[in-house]
Amino acid sequence: MAPDTLGFRIAHRAMRGDTRRLARLMDGVAAGDEHAGAARLKAIATFTRKLCAGIHHHHQAEDNVLWPVIVRSAGAEVDLSDLTDDHTQLDPLLAEITGAADRLGTDPSAAKRMAQGLGTLADLLDEHIEEEERLLFPVIDAYVSEQDWKTVENEVRKGGDIAFDLPRIAQYARPEEMAALRRAAGPVLLALLTLLNRGHRRRQRLIFGAA
Repeated sequence: MAPDTLGFRIAHRAMRGDTRRLARLMDGVAAGDEHAGAARLKAIATFTRKLCAGIHHHHQAEDNVLWPVIVRSAGAEVDLSDLTDDHTQLDPLLAEITGAADRLGTDPSAAKRMAQGLGTLADLLDEHIEEEERLLFPVIDAYVSEQDWKTVENEVRKGGDIAFDLPRIAQYARPEEMAALRRAAGPVLLALLTLLNRGHRRRQRLIFGAA
């Protein structure tokens, strides 16, 4: 059987979606169109740091675990150089964004720098992830074993922040995808989601003004 890449696809969707939403929000904050008091700014900064940490961990796991699996499994069938080059652009950009987030509320220029950095990051993620899924997922389906894929997924989960990641997966999964995840994970997933979703929805309302 081909590896099940659903979890990766939803994680990619969540990274892209949240980065774009955050970029638009910070455009509004920087322009003065969005009111942001101290509590909202603190929540935005925390969310931004967690999002950037998750993106960093994801691409690091791809570099360290997924890329070697693909090379070992598919060999000359794939060229990873362009995707690797994209990854080298991410860390300085993520550091710039988190640095601005750390000064949000104390440095008047921080909101504008965040907006610019997040806009650049959103564009880079859109291009990179679309290319990655177009080029690599067919190769993964054809050449990577289920066991090797489980190793990759375990490595991604190992360094993740489940309280941050899991509700966002549920937020971005389509109904039929969420049903498949529930079938695969069983009652444990449902219990965790019930536990984590209330806090997630509260933070979403504070940051974005929506559930």
